[in-house]
Amino acid sequence: MVAEAGELFDATTGKRLWGRGVNAELPIASITKVMTAMVVLSSGDLNRKIRVTRAAVNYALDNSAGSAGLRAGDVLTAWQLLHGMLLPSGADAAYLLAGSYGPGWHKFVRKMNAMAARLGMTHTHFANFDGLPWPTDTSTYSTPRDVVVMGEAAMKNAVFRKIVGERSYRLAATRKHHGYRWANTDLLLRRYRGAIGIKTGFTLAAGYCLLFEARRHGTDLIGVVLDSTNTDTTMRFTAAADLLNWGFARV
Repeated sequence: MVAEAGELFDATTGKRLWGRGVNAELPIASITKVMTAMVVLSSGDLNRKIRVTRAAVNYALDNSAGSAGLRAGDVLTAWQLLHGMLLPSGADAAYLLAGSYGPGWHKFVRKMNAMAARLGMTHTHFANFDGLPWPTDTSTYSTPRDVVVMGEAAMKNAVFRKIVGERSYRLAATRKHHGYRWANTDLLLRRYRGAIGIKTGFTLAAGYCLLFEARRHGTDLIGVVLDSTNTDTTMRFTAAADLLNWGFARV
């Protein structure tokens, strides 16, 4: 199994099945957006209307980040922006959500860290809302154990679980916004029987990462692989599938 660190957890029984470097503090890239979504969902008001700004569009472009391809001037709801953030890993959507629900990203990030503390994520620090390497490559960090705790908490939310389980999402054009179609970057949903989410991540510092969950025969397994190379985007999915196969054979 190729990964710097990781963990596999039986969410049904609460038993930890496997771990490597479970308390190693590492960058987690766009897995950060799981916490961004949790803060938005905890605030409610998912019908809140948010205008796409040129700054949000430029933010994703200037950082060569994952993008939902948002168009400046469009007005979208928070519900729609959650799809744009979680499926194609849109930094532009994350930028808008953090700005609206902070209000302002500094206040929003404080809310992220407060929620992490409430969940007992004692080896986690969020410096921003999307896991991009600023102010420095290691500003946002977590551990496999903390990431699994976060993932398990997020998947208890029906709205979050529905969104991350979608292979794609189509938003028809209206007078208020252009049309969009967002494909989920989590290829495990297409490749692994029983996969139900949840989030990919990549930066050069973090390598290719994946927080994942699958359900078979009434058992839910949740796990994470961090830094599964920074050269092969498919390796994280292979590593996750190998772990899940190993885990399901033992429960």
